[in-house]
Amino acid sequence: MTLPSDPPGPAPTSLPIALGDGTWRTDPLRLAIAAYLARYRGETRRHAQSDLRAYLTWCQLRQLNPLQARRPHIELYVRWMQETQRFAASTVSRRTSVVASFYRTCVVDEVLEHSPADYVRRPNVPPESPTLGLSHLQLEALLATSRDSANPCDFAMVCLLGLLGLRIFEACALDIADLGEEHGHRVLRVLGKGHKIVLVPLAPAVGRAVDRAIGDRTTGALMLNTRGGRIDRHSATRRLKHLAADARIRLPRMHPHMLRHTYVTTMLDAGVDLRDVQIAARHADPRTTMRYDRARTTLDRHPNYILAAYMASGT
Repeated sequence: MTLPSDPPGPAPTSLPIALGDGTWRTDPLRLAIAAYLARYRGETRRHAQSDLRAYLTWCQLRQLNPLQARRPHIELYVRWMQETQRFAASTVSRRTSVVASFYRTCVVDEVLEHSPADYVRRPNVPPESPTLGLSHLQLEALLATSRDSANPCDFAMVCLLGLLGLRIFEACALDIADLGEEHGHRVLRVLGKGHKIVLVPLAPAVGRAVDRAIGDRTTGALMLNTRGGRIDRHSATRRLKHLAADARIRLPRMHPHMLRHTYVTTMLDAGVDLRDVQIAARHADPRTTMRYDRARTTLDRHPNYILAAYMASGT
């Protein structure tokens, strides 16, 4: 079996995952894709579709029918992601998981007899999160800078991400109508992962930031971009980079998830119980919460600091 690792020519513009033309009713591959994606909703579906599209593109460039793929093809796809694209282990593992899940659905629907991805080896994902987040002082500097910003939505965004721990897609989807009260607490109605609705209590400082962002408006998106439309993850990332630069926070790559990471680690630093942090962050598994904290703890207790303190008289 010979498959070029990097075939010439541009990527195809039309993929079987585009199901709007109705041909999925007769095309086995399109029907299999539709059946797989129908299991998911919202952001989960969008991410699954994106990862599956990457695999279908790889197959199409190599003139390989995904329903005729064998285990060696999947292994070559994994190797291509690792060695040619140089994706992180977590990305390779996630995309391989989507491919395996797609083929399991094909077996359940009797499109295939066996899944070619059953015995494919996935890379080991490190137990600690590669994202370190911000320190307590960096978060304070970012809050202070965003508070002084001419755009009131900047302060609200940093508060929602860093002090409430919202995911960026949750924060961007908020409407003014999602504000309310429950048992004497001011709350936000948040549509989270898996289309789960949760009520997140607003601390007074966060509530004031939100009110400032809303101003006199009574309907529409809670946070707006500079053009007056609903903010999205891309504009939010650009705003965070500008704010971090103004706050003189020197990080190689500033992105919204760093504030959610900071939310977890700062609560743990403040002495909040791990179980309470897990509930607040809405992690299904406590190991996810611990994974957020492990990298920071390792750096804080690194032996380099002990050695430097021991040799302080000579340095």
